[in-house]
Amino acid sequence: MSLPALAVDNYLPYMPDVTRCETSLRELNLMWRLIESTARMVCPQEAQAILPTIAATRAGFDRLESELVRSLVAEKIDHVMAGLDTRAGYVIDIVVRNLYERTADVGFLATDRVLCEFVAGLARDVEAVRARLLSYRRKYTVYDEILLLDPEGNVLVQTDPAHAVEGTQDPLLEQALASDGYVQIFRPTDLRPGLGASLIYAQRMLHPTTRQPVGVLCLVFGFEAEMAGIFRSHGDPAGRSIMLLLDGQARVIASSDEHWIARGAQVPVNPDRAPRLLLHAGREYLVCTRRAEGYQGYLGPEGWQGQVMVPVDLAFARDEGSALEALEPNTVAGLLSHARSFSPPLYEVIRATESIRRVVWNGQVVTAGGDVDRQRLKTILDQISETGARSNTLFAQSVRDLYDTVLASGLQRVGFVAHLAVDLLDRNLYERADDCRWWAMTPELRTILAQDTPQPSAVETITGILRYIHSLYTVYTRLFVYDRSGRIVAHSHDGGDDGLVGRRVDDATLQAVLALPDEQHYHVSPFQVEPWTDGRPTYTYHAAIRHPEDDRVVGGIGIVFHAERELLAMLRGAIGQRPDARAYLTDRQGRVIASTDPATPVGAVLAAAGPWLALPNGATASRVIEHEGHYALLGVSASAGYREFKTSDGYRDDVLAFVIETLGPVRRACTRAGATARDGWGHAAARGGREYATFYLGDDLLALDAACVREAVPAERMTASPPQGHPALVGLLPPTDNTAVRHFIWVYDLGRLLGLHLPPESALQGRQIILIEHDGQTAGLLVDELHAVPEFGADEIIPAPFGGAARRLIEQLIRARGGELLIPVVDTQRLFAALRRDAPAVSAA
Repeated sequence: MSLPALAVDNYLPYMPDVTRCETSLRELNLMWRLIESTARMVCPQEAQAILPTIAATRAGFDRLESELVRSLVAEKIDHVMAGLDTRAGYVIDIVVRNLYERTADVGFLATDRVLCEFVAGLARDVEAVRARLLSYRRKYTVYDEILLLDPEGNVLVQTDPAHAVEGTQDPLLEQALASDGYVQIFRPTDLRPGLGASLIYAQRMLHPTTRQPVGVLCLVFGFEAEMAGIFRSHGDPAGRSIMLLLDGQARVIASSDEHWIARGAQVPVNPDRAPRLLLHAGREYLVCTRRAEGYQGYLGPEGWQGQVMVPVDLAFARDEGSALEALEPNTVAGLLSHARSFSPPLYEVIRATESIRRVVWNGQVVTAGGDVDRQRLKTILDQISETGARSNTLFAQSVRDLYDTVLASGLQRVGFVAHLAVDLLDRNLYERADDCRWWAMTPELRTILAQDTPQPSAVETITGILRYIHSLYTVYTRLFVYDRSGRIVAHSHDGGDDGLVGRRVDDATLQAVLALPDEQHYHVSPFQVEPWTDGRPTYTYHAAIRHPEDDRVVGGIGIVFHAERELLAMLRGAIGQRPDARAYLTDRQGRVIASTDPATPVGAVLAAAGPWLALPNGATASRVIEHEGHYALLGVSASAGYREFKTSDGYRDDVLAFVIETLGPVRRACTRAGATARDGWGHAAARGGREYATFYLGDDLLALDAACVREAVPAERMTASPPQGHPALVGLLPPTDNTAVRHFIWVYDLGRLLGLHLPPESALQGRQIILIEHDGQTAGLLVDELHAVPEFGADEIIPAPFGGAARRLIEQLIRARGGELLIPVVDTQRLFAALRRDAPAVSAA
């Protein structure tokens, strides 16, 4: 993301940590300028070898002063905008999924035979019809009102006596009568006087015989209660941002806080979700606006959008506590090693720190020996080392602060996504519980199953009804009806006639259905494979079909949820396009019921689920974990039900949603010897001491006689060598300005020469090449990291014991820190002899 300079200045007042970093960078930049100037004036000859590197480091700070601050601002804005974008999508997508079900409901209920006969004047029992509508509303509790209208707009029946109306002049009536499908409106209407804008789904009703329009069915959706539930469940718990639902003119039609931004307010929108500040009511906001992606082709009411807004002065506020502080130090170190992946600009900062260390190391190599003139350069190097340490502290804190922001944002995101996934599940399955109970009340099904032996024509009638329902409700694999003995008499034939008719439901299911006390109750099978599920595990929802006269159970209906397709679509929709994210739904035993991860299919046990299987219903948690050899963000949420579903209707089936987003391979913290003693070794010159250039290979600290070392250069400067020649040969170092490299130099992997079994590492980032010289020949040694150039007295040098793969290259050991640490010294003469030998001899060394 590229931000104009003026935009960066606008954000800085709200980012105190970035402002502190900017101030420190300026101070350090000045220090580097002073160091360079001092070195040129005080010891120009002695500093000649390192002045180019000092100049390059200082120039790097010039660049960092602007680019780092710019990048920090951009990263912080990116993470805020990503969070806003996610939640703006939730607002509109949850609404659209819910309203899609309403389009199916109104289409099916408008064909209900009992209702159609009444509206056509073929039946007169108003109270029976009202009771039927009330029964429907008790099951589909998302509706505030249901009305039946005649063609003139007179209200024939309604279910809400508290808001009784006699008729309507609303254009909705004419639109519905003229339309083959549903009509939806959201505005004030005389059907709901004094109640503001109403969301109504209307569809014409046809005469059972003539098929002419005889009236209109209106379903009034409980819009305010639904939006309040969405905002309560998915809103910002810290209260810093506001969630809105907007119409096509950017007017607020629902707000998570009406005291903040009220309904009817016109707000600025940001449909491209670019980072920009927008003004509303005298306050600047970051804004994300999302239109519906659609569900089953349905996009919701025209122009509707989800939006989340956060004032810029609150956008970058940090919650108390730190994501990194909650982790083990080893995990923190491993995570921070992935700085390049989460923030390339900050990775360059880390590289600058390496450059400083190399300046000091090279300078110490140059000043090796007791030359008095070189003491002035040593003073300069001490200042470089001190300034480098300050720079390193600043950069380390910058990296840590930003990664803390990244982690906090990521943890919040995976928690949100897990909560969304399980919420979508509960909302979807709520509809299934409603469907099975209502369809069990279909008059034809009740009448036919009340017969002792249904005739073939009656069975065809049932089949036709099931096929029609299935055409409207596409989330099912099949629907089937069975008699009181459990024998299946008809099904919707989705997938073909596979011999299901005549089979019996299992006795446990049959007994559960026969025991249902009334039409409000239902039974759900466990998530499993059954004869009617086409070999796939899923839920089957059952309801009792009752005798039309005395409510005796005469059979049942089973509706088979297409779990494989629908649950996978929910999970994929929840995680979006994040390539490193995987989502799962599991039961309380950790068994997977849906997964976007081919490696953990349905039926497997999710290994990461163990610690969370007892998570309380409705709770959401997120953590950093190690999963399958990677650091990962884990979000988990336990189902809480929706409305009365799983809360007060007697049905319990806890499901947990897991979202796992990988961050990078696990890297163990450094266990290198001497890692804590870089600056703690005293000088031994007064005892006839000698200086050694120390460095790391893997976790091992080794040394070279500093008198044989020319300098160290970054390994990235090396070009690959042809796959031939010496087995330790890894590349070629070309001539480089401002270094001691004046001709091509072969580079060898010192680890291979010593026979060390180091983990394979193809990347060169952060590694170093030490240039060594002997008898007029120069070679490069690839090592992992530079350490220091300390002095050791003659009494601290001991012979190396006989044996070991590296014996021919190592004759001496340094007893550092009073013998607590032994440092192998690579013998330069033997090393060059090994490089001159033919390949077999070197391999054996």
